[in-house]
Amino acid sequence: MPFTIDFLDDGRVLEWEPTPDGAVVTECDEYTPRFYVAPRSPERDLDLSKLRAVYDRHPDVVSTEIRSRRPGFRRAEGPVLAVDVVHIDRVTALANRTRQLSEYPIGDLAFFNVDFSREFRYCLERGIDPIPTADLSRLRLGVPLTEAGDETYAELSVAGETVSGQPADILTAVQTALERRDPDILVCSTSEIIPTLYGMAATAGVDDFSLSRWPDIDYQQLASQSTYSSYGRVGHSPARYNVPGRAIIDESNTFFYDETNLDGVLDLVSRSKKPVQELAWASIGNVLTAIQICEAHDRGVLVPWNSWRHEFYKSMGTLHDADRGGFIFAPEVGFHEDVHELDFSSLYPNIICTRNVSPDVIRCECHRDRDDVPGLGYSICDERGYLVDVLEPIIDARDEIKAAIGREQQCDDPDENRLTELEGRSAALKWILVACFGYQGFSNAKFGRIECHEAINAFAREILLTAKQRLEAGGWRVVHGIVDSIWVTPDPNGDEGDRTDLETLSSEISAAVDIRLEHEARYDWVAFVPQREGTAGALTKYFGKVDGEDEFKIRGIEARQRSTPTFIEDVQRTCLERLDATRSPAAVLSHLETAIENLRSGDIAVEQLVERNRVSKPLEGYTQNTQNVAALKRARDQGLAVHPGQDVEYVVVDDEKDSRERVALAHEESKSYDPSYYETELVRAVESVLSPLGWEETDIQRELGETRETDLTSFTG
Repeated sequence: MPFTIDFLDDGRVLEWEPTPDGAVVTECDEYTPRFYVAPRSPERDLDLSKLRAVYDRHPDVVSTEIRSRRPGFRRAEGPVLAVDVVHIDRVTALANRTRQLSEYPIGDLAFFNVDFSREFRYCLERGIDPIPTADLSRLRLGVPLTEAGDETYAELSVAGETVSGQPADILTAVQTALERRDPDILVCSTSEIIPTLYGMAATAGVDDFSLSRWPDIDYQQLASQSTYSSYGRVGHSPARYNVPGRAIIDESNTFFYDETNLDGVLDLVSRSKKPVQELAWASIGNVLTAIQICEAHDRGVLVPWNSWRHEFYKSMGTLHDADRGGFIFAPEVGFHEDVHELDFSSLYPNIICTRNVSPDVIRCECHRDRDDVPGLGYSICDERGYLVDVLEPIIDARDEIKAAIGREQQCDDPDENRLTELEGRSAALKWILVACFGYQGFSNAKFGRIECHEAINAFAREILLTAKQRLEAGGWRVVHGIVDSIWVTPDPNGDEGDRTDLETLSSEISAAVDIRLEHEARYDWVAFVPQREGTAGALTKYFGKVDGEDEFKIRGIEARQRSTPTFIEDVQRTCLERLDATRSPAAVLSHLETAIENLRSGDIAVEQLVERNRVSKPLEGYTQNTQNVAALKRARDQGLAVHPGQDVEYVVVDDEKDSRERVALAHEESKSYDPSYYETELVRAVESVLSPLGWEETDIQRELGETRETDLTSFTG
């Protein structure tokens, strides 16, 4: 089966299949992609023959026909117009042309199977499974940050070896590595390496340089760079390029390759029919949608271009009850000993599967008077929903993979390569399961429906309440609970002899709710952190010592935040160790004092103080002189392009300034830093550790001040 597919300007398609002796190519010159047009509403009786006649006269249309298809999961088969197009790049343009026809009022027509990615469309329409039948070879090309925006590279990493010198020397090193390895995959630190290398070859007069396996095409640009916003967070999508015969993985634009590995990517390739290159740049939602589209295709259901779905009528009371998230038990701020964490296995995906929550069966007409969803009164059809068929194989597969990981880890001599493969696949499936719930409420989801989102939350609230009641009846006290996890400790007011063991209770609760409740961990102690501006517990900030393990479990505090400098993270982790060993705030403060002294004396390596923050807008869009603005100004002065959605790394040199001198970029290797600024950050990090014990930042500062005053008095005396 092909692992990558190329589309030529003349309409031919190249299928590349890996073999032990290199990739072999098959040419296809008969491929005509197809999209569909149908009445938006089944009540509309439109004459599709008029539209067919218009398309038949268009030079980019190969053929048309009236077919019988289902324009949606809730619609029966009906006549639709199928349009076969001469080239894959003309599909969207031809669909847009229909909207310009005055004979059809706006909103009367709906379009289907339009906005598929190229390789995915080809595999779907031709029934191709793009999972490679042989191992894929790889070659990595990496460029330093300081070179990334240049038109000519003076340094490049080729297969892990740094090559520097004249352009001809770098091009020769790349070409030699290509000929020696003949990689199926080019892993690039940035996709801009591809056009830059060709530009260097043209300038240097190197005529025989080529990354491509196809002699007539060097590379193709598939998409330009863009900035986007998702759930209030700005992201950057770099330009995408294609090299015939090789799949490109851009390390600056790949979620799954970064979060898992090639084994995780290939597992999802087999489930989504998105070949390696498309899978690598795709988001979680994009891959989940592809898996759903495959299921719809198997059921003969067309995929809408614009995912418009009206929300079912709800009374004001139902709207109020439905507009709630999962159930949360506010954490008891403080330091708790002998705590157990219980987690429901893949709670939301399992709710979907065990309760048959799916867009095509929620609030069905055939059971409209039935109250299946607790508290909301929604009905759920007895017919099996398509979403169950999408998620159930993934849930089962991940359970099997996790079991295999456990068996391998228990071996006297575990196979590390096998473990790496299993862990990559498990992580990839985990991300799909994590996203499946939220995607039901996403406005651009192809098949999502807000009522599914509301129903899943309603079931989750009932399940967590059931678990809480049974645990408390069994002699346990709930100290925190959120979404799918519950933390309990023995009830101090209960009789130990009457307390039911957690294994028994977990089995009873699992049977009652039809979803497995697992004992995740026993903690020697757990500390729940209060909110910065109040006494209530922060829902996702806690840390604890797992029984029998050396490492701490940390959530939400500085050591888990991506922007935290290494030095501050190390100090916070050491403070946790002091707290664990002594249960003494004094021991924690003693280490903080030492860290501050080292800061003030200049003993901390500057590279340990690098902060990493995401840029949310272009430089001109900022109105305040923040640290990010100072860093962006320095980057601009050095010709470095930092786009909204990308990260900028810097060291704070003088936080009192509001100019570009406030910071130094990480690669500038500054020799100085602002000790006062980093001292404040240290104190905040230690406050996170001591706040469960009642200490606030002012208490820490006062204690530090008294200590310093005592030390000074002793010295002068």
